[in-house]
Amino acid sequence: MTTPWDQRLGVWYIAEDHPDLPAIVESPTGETLTFAELAGRAHQVANALVSAGIEYGEIVTMAFPNGVDMVVWQLACQEVGLRYVMLNPALSAAEVRTIADHSAAAGIVIHVDYADRATQLDSSEAARVRVSVGGPVAGFVPALDFLDGASSEPPAERRIGGTMIYTSGTTSKPKGIWRALPEGDPSEFADQSKLFAHAFRFLPLEGVHLVSAGMYHGGCQGFYLGALNVGQALAIMGRFDPERALALIDQHQVTTAYMVPTQFVRFLRLPDEVKQQYDVSSLQTVVHSAAPCPKDVKVQMLDWWGPVIWETYGGTEGAATIAKPERWLEKPGTVGRAVRGVRVSIIDDAGNELGPDEIGQIYIETRAAPRFEYLDDAEATNEVYRGNAFTIGDIGYLDEDGYLFISDRKKDMIITGGTNVYPAEVEGALTLHPAVNDVAVIGVPDDEWGESVKAVVQLRPGYEPGDELANELMDYCKSRLAHFKCPRSVDFRAELPRTDAGKLYKRKIRDEYWAASGRVV
Repeated sequence: MTTPWDQRLGVWYIAEDHPDLPAIVESPTGETLTFAELAGRAHQVANALVSAGIEYGEIVTMAFPNGVDMVVWQLACQEVGLRYVMLNPALSAAEVRTIADHSAAAGIVIHVDYADRATQLDSSEAARVRVSVGGPVAGFVPALDFLDGASSEPPAERRIGGTMIYTSGTTSKPKGIWRALPEGDPSEFADQSKLFAHAFRFLPLEGVHLVSAGMYHGGCQGFYLGALNVGQALAIMGRFDPERALALIDQHQVTTAYMVPTQFVRFLRLPDEVKQQYDVSSLQTVVHSAAPCPKDVKVQMLDWWGPVIWETYGGTEGAATIAKPERWLEKPGTVGRAVRGVRVSIIDDAGNELGPDEIGQIYIETRAAPRFEYLDDAEATNEVYRGNAFTIGDIGYLDEDGYLFISDRKKDMIITGGTNVYPAEVEGALTLHPAVNDVAVIGVPDDEWGESVKAVVQLRPGYEPGDELANELMDYCKSRLAHFKCPRSVDFRAELPRTDAGKLYKRKIRDEYWAASGRVV
């Protein structure tokens, strides 16, 4: 008897074997697609990209809102051996220009909703192919014209492509995580979809995956593409709304989802009468990552939704652990055990491997995946590697059963709503304001976002602290950086603590706020 596991998986195979199977059942524009229709759209874009002269291994940067177009263009790049960078729509025009230049992108695709992000590309030598989606953008070829005449049949030459994710550096220099592309035809790697499905209990060829986080986010991308490749349809939300998400779970009998802890907080804040209106019993696997989830939040979600909430730990550089719900309940607070093909070790400052329950820096060795490097930044690459293992800067310990617990996070990094904010970049923007003599940007406790960004400012002589100046500084920052990076509050101090060497003693400032909140950083 044939089972779903015996069938060919992967978008391209599913489109051939099950052409009428739903691929998109919900989207912000109301568009729905079968697997055959989705594959045809992706083939057309892939053929157009090749005809435009973009070659194997080159980079295409894209800025889309959540929706069908993002999926189509990602699949197209994957089919013809291109790397794609999904831009956070919150990035400013200057930040988009920086990434396009740094990556030497061959193409850039901008949705009309983000036309203002293209304003600084006029003088850029990057992105010789420029396409606008959803409407006209000055200096860009409209997608309808770009795709005109391109075939909806599979490209003549098909090679594996993949994502290249940018993560900001602590010095505000962007870091592109580069890996060698695997060889072969995209359809030959369908077995990877089966491994993914087994790992997270995503049943093939049945169920619906809810896409409720920002689709530019690496974690969100990994899971909705993974779900699609095992034959699960996508229900795509635009801006997240907790009651709307519950309604979609109920309406489409959603089976799987990826979320960040901030979304759990917003679910739990709904009135009980709202929660009780919707049936969530269809949920089988809800994966969360990107930021620590408070224990009490996770316990409440497990009580409500049942033992369906999984956790992953790692970074853009590579996955490390999975915590299955039943194991987390046995070991509350763990981020799980190492995934297949990965070794996690704890190393002290002298380079010695530590034993159970000893705290040190977490190192991850991925045996199967290609080694990554930070594009054009050998120094940063060498800093994170020790032999074949790398660190993303966190410290923690392994218990006697090999379960990992995080004790602290990257120095100074703020995680707000599942998104990383590096204070040095924000400080660099604020120090340009004429009123600012010194500034420390820190993360402070926030019940909804985990942390919110706060600037603690020492003013120059002649300036007086107050709400008006605080608002001016926040607006000043917003004019230079993506809004999610900018302070939500500003405090003023007569002096900021620095070491004898002139280094800002930021931990001392941050600890004051966390201690006042009754929470430990």
